[in-house]
Amino acid sequence: MEYTQFGRTSLHVSKISYGTWQFGGDWGHVEREQWDAGKATVRKALELGINFFDTAQAYGFGLAERLLGEALQPELRSQRDQILLATKGGLRMDRSTLLRDASARWLRQGVEQSLRNLGVDYIDLYQVHWPDPNTPIEETASALDALVQEGKIRYVGVSNYNVEQMRAFERTRRLDALQPAYSLFRRDIEREVLPYCQQQGIGVLVYGPLAHGLLGGSFTPQTTFAPDDWRSKSKDFHGEHFQRNVAVVEHLKRLAAREGMTIAQLAIAWVLAQPTIDVAIVGARNPEQLAQTALAGDKHLSQQTLQEIERIMREAAPIGGPAPEGM
Repeated sequence: MEYTQFGRTSLHVSKISYGTWQFGGDWGHVEREQWDAGKATVRKALELGINFFDTAQAYGFGLAERLLGEALQPELRSQRDQILLATKGGLRMDRSTLLRDASARWLRQGVEQSLRNLGVDYIDLYQVHWPDPNTPIEETASALDALVQEGKIRYVGVSNYNVEQMRAFERTRRLDALQPAYSLFRRDIEREVLPYCQQQGIGVLVYGPLAHGLLGGSFTPQTTFAPDDWRSKSKDFHGEHFQRNVAVVEHLKRLAAREGMTIAQLAIAWVLAQPTIDVAIVGARNPEQLAQTALAGDKHLSQQTLQEIERIMREAAPIGGPAPEGM
């Protein structure tokens, strides 16, 4: 596993971060055996050299954080400084409605809850999950800065913010990190967001490098999804666009095979080859799946391969929107 300095922070992180979104329930109900498999996968991540773990309060509202904390409990007790934890807050449920809430009060409650769920005294990186149009950005930034001063979090990040929102945040408090969506099928951040992060020295860890499973290579034009899987309701995962992208993935699979890697490894290696990207967040439901995808942290693509990927992707239909949260 290769490592890198994360932005301007002192964090020395694995280029692959293990993400726990899939244990929040958005891909269907999490059974006990899936919980056990999730903990085993976290243990596998450690074995593979991954030291950076990403989760969020809103992933099952405590479910994914507790799973991660339980799985890492021995290390969090004996070598806390070797395990780097990133979580996110700023979403809450109002009955059955998911709301953005980056107010000082809710962020402080969120940090306290996340500390309890993870079983730790501090969080290495705390991120605002989505920009909240109803809370002044300076209130959000000031609240997080206060939590840094109190020692409850070490570094501050945001997720899904645009350049204007990041600039507004930085008028109150320096940003240490951004977590955006990014994959071969979703590249909108290349225009303005990544150049801004590079200029400001903001660390970038991206989510969705496998385009919500599309770049995993197992989908066919006939693939369907369970009713409680958010992809069953997404236009990106049925119809003409989906069939077109499945065909593109078949071309990428052939290129990956020639390069001696899987399509997932190729897709993640492509993300990590892009300037300004420090870390790719990878989810996996079991240790075997993670053992394959994590190898991408050591893969390097030639310029010729990168050019061939660009040629193949000209046929793709971009995936957009703020899925899976539907925010």
